[in-house]
Amino acid sequence: MLIYPKKYYDRIVDIDVNEFLENNIKAIILDVDNTLLDFDLNIVEGLKEWYQKVHESGITAIIVSNSGKITKIEKVASLLQIEYIRYGMKPLKKGLKAAQKKLGVKSENIAVIGDQIFTDVIGANRCKMFSILVKPLDEKDIWMTKIKRPLENFVIKRYLKSRG
Repeated sequence: MLIYPKKYYDRIVDIDVNEFLENNIKAIILDVDNTLLDFDLNIVEGLKEWYQKVHESGITAIIVSNSGKITKIEKVASLLQIEYIRYGMKPLKKGLKAAQKKLGVKSENIAVIGDQIFTDVIGANRCKMFSILVKPLDEKDIWMTKIKRPLENFVIKRYLKSRG
């Protein structure tokens, strides 16, 4: 189903590298807002160490953010020493396909990790990428995302029920 992720985790750092390897993932596309950074621009605890393990396993990464705020995106990109794409326009394919081109990896070997169903998950699924949803780091959000959260919570409940 287009709105359901392949996997769902509390936080990005809870994803075991073996999960990527078992699913033949060679690259990851990362969202920033409420996935890697909370509303107050605090980076998720343990991110650098988690990414080091991911990178050591041979998996590359890039950031695709719908935001245009370069300072917050660069904060994470410089910490992880990876490239980024601003104005990703998720769930449209443009930003994700641009990232795929930079990564040089087939879509079925890319995981997209983010906190929103209506941007990250749907965008990944439309591009035939492995969608991973994480819980938002913070309840604080921009107004547009706040409007969508109740519907996303409804979808998540149905998703979890369908998984048993």
